[in-house]
Amino acid sequence: MIRLSVAIAGMGLLLAFCKPAEAAPAPDVPTAMKQAAASLLQSKLLHATSIVVVYRGKEFIVHEGELETGKANRPTDATLYEIGSISKTFAGLLLANAVIEGKVKLDEPVQQYLPSGYSNLQSGGEPIRLRHLITHTSGLPGMLPLQVNTVLKDFTDHGTPGKLNLAYANYGQPQFWKDLHQVDIEGPLGKNYAYSSVGTELVAHVLERIYGEPYESLLAKFLAREAGMHDVRLRLPADAVGRLAPGYHSDNPVPTSPMPQLPWGAAGNLKATMPDMVKYLRLQLSGHPAVSESHKPLARFEDDFSIGYFWNIGQSRQLGTHFVHHGGVPRAQCYAYIVPKYELAVFIITNQSGNATAKAMEGALAHIFDAVESMEQVVETRVKVL
Repeated sequence: MIRLSVAIAGMGLLLAFCKPAEAAPAPDVPTAMKQAAASLLQSKLLHATSIVVVYRGKEFIVHEGELETGKANRPTDATLYEIGSISKTFAGLLLANAVIEGKVKLDEPVQQYLPSGYSNLQSGGEPIRLRHLITHTSGLPGMLPLQVNTVLKDFTDHGTPGKLNLAYANYGQPQFWKDLHQVDIEGPLGKNYAYSSVGTELVAHVLERIYGEPYESLLAKFLAREAGMHDVRLRLPADAVGRLAPGYHSDNPVPTSPMPQLPWGAAGNLKATMPDMVKYLRLQLSGHPAVSESHKPLARFEDDFSIGYFWNIGQSRQLGTHFVHHGGVPRAQCYAYIVPKYELAVFIITNQSGNATAKAMEGALAHIFDAVESMEQVVETRVKVL
């Protein structure tokens, strides 16, 4: 007993000397989020930001800045933001769920779900398949109508939002189907990455055909049932319009109009509150069968870059395998990161959209990723010592 007591006491002394007490304490998540927000809002044109983090079961939300300069209207948990192309990951999740349920297979030709033959949707005799749509390897154009692609080439021009509004003023599904007949596909299919919102809109249509229900209601039901999300919207009811964040395009000091409505909206029309984005991030970390399916790499382009169901899949020393998507509309940009290595998910958004906005957000996110890595290293060191 004496020897055991001495050994225990000796171990206590050893642990005391081995503790990383002299090292600077790792920053906590809320502090890192505040640093990220402060860093982002140093950018000349940025007005406000909201950041969401889910880390090892805990969730955090930070709002900073003014939605409109000089009005002291800080974003809140009730603020609805336009999340742009992160909407695509929602469509991918629903398609993944349809695959899990055995209602569809990724190698099915998209033509079998379309209202007419569309013999033009092929290359070298091979039809565009569903897997080509969700991996951006279909050869479809970025947007329909085709003139929108020309407009977006000069995205920062102050006239761009107005031109987009004009292009989509009376543009619905009938016009989309007509324009789709005019598309020429350059192959080979499944090989070359070419980002396409047209492909995402087709996925929404396929889901409607599979389930016999409008995409909007399919999405709302799935999110409510699987994640308890009730404040993510494709179209805003009158009583919610006042909660939509105003936003700024490029260096224009005057707030601009929202993203115009696309034929289905799956490619970029979702609006969400930060509490609901917390729930979406939790779902993405949950191991839900449809989530796991949506994270599968389906096309590889580089050693450190593949794509799943619209999710970009990256590899890095710091984050390991991670899933990321950027979203952008004329008056907002955002990023979502899912990092299973750390049981971490991050969403950041700002109500400004210009050429430098994405880079500014990436720089801000480094504060969070560095803090989490540091915290993980401290825990790992303590575990090794024990």
